[in-house]
Amino acid sequence: EVQLVESGGGLVQAGGSLRLSCAASGFAFDDFDDYAMGWFRQAPGKEREGVSCIMSDGSTYYFDSVKGRFTISSDNAKNTVYLQMNNLKPEDTAVYYCAADPSPCPLPPVTLHGGQGTQVTVSS
Repeated sequence: EVQLVESGGGLVQAGGSLRLSCAASGFAFDDFDDYAMGWFRQAPGKEREGVSCIMSDGSTYYFDSVKGRFTISSDNAKNTVYLQMNNLKPEDTAVYYCAADPSPCPLPPVTLHGGQGTQVTVSS
């Protein structure tokens, strides 16, 4: 069974930084390379929205709201994906979810695998 476990969320002031991690387990040998990994977020009262995505060849995708501020990366040896978030804004406050899907980036709204989420709160 594939599991995605997020960590690294917390409370930060506007302008600060956080680094989220997503540890993936349960993939069959080399299957991890067949998946695009990414992040979604959902703020209270709002729909879930895409944040960023990375493919096994290292190509990345960012939604406009985070371009220039967030950086996605992966360590395939550890089956872990990271999201470095800089210059955080109050509107970045949301639960951030890790996701994996065989589709290329950007990830579809409904993915094959998803995590439980980690809370990010940015105070003004």
